[in-house]
Amino acid sequence: MSLVELIAQADERGLAASGLACLDRCVPLLGGDDEVLRPLWASLSAGGGDWAGNLDKARGALDAADEPESAEDDAALLARRMLDTVPAELSGAGVREWADACSAASLRIHRLLEPAEDAMDADDDWVEYHREGRTDGVSHLVAAELRRQVTVLELLAEHGAGGLRLALDVSTEGRRVLRAVVSRRARGRV
Repeated sequence: MSLVELIAQADERGLAASGLACLDRCVPLLGGDDEVLRPLWASLSAGGGDWAGNLDKARGALDAADEPESAEDDAALLARRMLDTVPAELSGAGVREWADACSAASLRIHRLLEPAEDAMDADDDWVEYHREGRTDGVSHLVAAELRRQVTVLELLAEHGAGGLRLALDVSTEGRRVLRAVVSRRARGRV
């Protein structure tokens, strides 16, 4: 199934995990540490837990974080928008809209940060083309992000709440990759 189809079929927990995983992978652009979103993952595991309270804490920590490690203003702005639009409740159409927007934003971010590509063509048509399952002409960084997004949704569809730990592992791997890309780009500008 394509990423678009997986998002359309996902339940609220799967959607929330998908959006959170996209945001988690992009935390390096917000200057946050690797644990800043961990309480939100725990909330998902607890069936929602104190999602709103943990969201406020995460936003506070990321607002207090140093300036983004990357001078890639567009990528950092997309990551900030993902954080700013996290729904306070894990139900209703808001979760689906947020997860879908996070998916698209994360692909754009990875396209913008791709060192070997001209990232100026990451418009809506480009994003939807690749989210529908077409991978021709896609860079390695974007292809890996597409795979991670699909994997997270498949894990949640297959394992339910039991897939959250596996989804977090997938997200952690992606965050490490993005942190390395951001760091490499910063060193190249020095």
